[in-house]
Amino acid sequence: MNAAKIFIIEDDVMIASLIRQSLSKFDSFETSHFTTAEECLAKLHEQPDIVIIDYNLPGMDGLTFMKQVKAQCPGTLVIICSGQEDVQVVVSCYHNGANDYILKNDQMIANIENSVRNLAMNITLRREVEFLQDQIIDRNKYSNIIGGSNAILRVLKLIQKVEKNNMMVLITGQSGTGKELVAKALHFNSPRSRKPFVIVNMGAIPNELVESELFGHEKGAFTDARERRIGKFEEADGGTIFLDEIGEMDMGLQSKLLRILQEKEVTRIGSNKTIKLDFRLIAATNRNLAQEVKEGRFREDLFYRIQGFLIHLPPLCERGDDILLLSKSFLQEFCQQNKMENMIISKEACKFMLDYPWPGNVRELKAVIERAALMAENNTITVEDLTFVTA
Repeated sequence: MNAAKIFIIEDDVMIASLIRQSLSKFDSFETSHFTTAEECLAKLHEQPDIVIIDYNLPGMDGLTFMKQVKAQCPGTLVIICSGQEDVQVVVSCYHNGANDYILKNDQMIANIENSVRNLAMNITLRREVEFLQDQIIDRNKYSNIIGGSNAILRVLKLIQKVEKNNMMVLITGQSGTGKELVAKALHFNSPRSRKPFVIVNMGAIPNELVESELFGHEKGAFTDARERRIGKFEEADGGTIFLDEIGEMDMGLQSKLLRILQEKEVTRIGSNKTIKLDFRLIAATNRNLAQEVKEGRFREDLFYRIQGFLIHLPPLCERGDDILLLSKSFLQEFCQQNKMENMIISKEACKFMLDYPWPGNVRELKAVIERAALMAENNTITVEDLTFVTA
């Protein structure tokens, strides 16, 4: 854990020096001194863990200053140091958020040291709780992503870290690993979940139609433009656009995409009007884009632009028992859809599937299970029922 950051706001330099000297023997404390409240307010963006405030500060009394600290940094703990023994003053300080009130007397330095040590223990516990909460994955949010292997849990942790913000995400991995499922998990657990989730497979659109598909066109913009068409980026306004297989995009179109990402605006083909948009981009590829950049097939500036946050999906062969979890899920789904009796997979078939390399990944596994379900007898899938199609 990082050292606790402590701000000391005390106009008496001698007293401040004694406090810092007392706390300097602890490696877990990092202290800074300010002689006025105004000096400290200019540094509150650093989010101190503890502030030690002299009640009788020049220009702004300690109570008023403490209220400002609490307003800007609700998690910061406050110690008030004062020569006043008035019960009403003490009660007012505690009522407004002070964590401790220490009298300025012969025991002040020792009392401050003890108070800081106790509060620092609370900070450590709070940080540990926050760390553990960050490691907990709510599987209910990701029910469409099946698996419990370490490889897939790492992916879920990455999704959890970035799902709530607008950062662009690049999902990489071999074909058939489930990149679209990750994109959906990002969108439907984000603040944009009630807005459109628009999927565009760049490898499935003919080159001559890509620009119109993405950006839209006006009626009469070209020979077959018989009516106005809204592009995919406009459809995604307020939501998320998922550009699958972005590595397939033509170099000329990449420059136009770069501009849209920079300006957040689009111009339909045949129009001079720019349309401001609010969207989040998630891109995916099975290519090594860094290598594509080196070989001149992908723009370097676009590569760095879309790589805001990288999520790499492991191949199925690295996911261990996830193979069996996915197999049982696909089998159950197939039987339900086709009104077939529930089926099981023999131990021998399970072992065979765990040993198989699955070059087609999850997509191949699903196809193999569905074929096996049709071939199986006695509601049991055996090794003999597993058929593979090689490329």
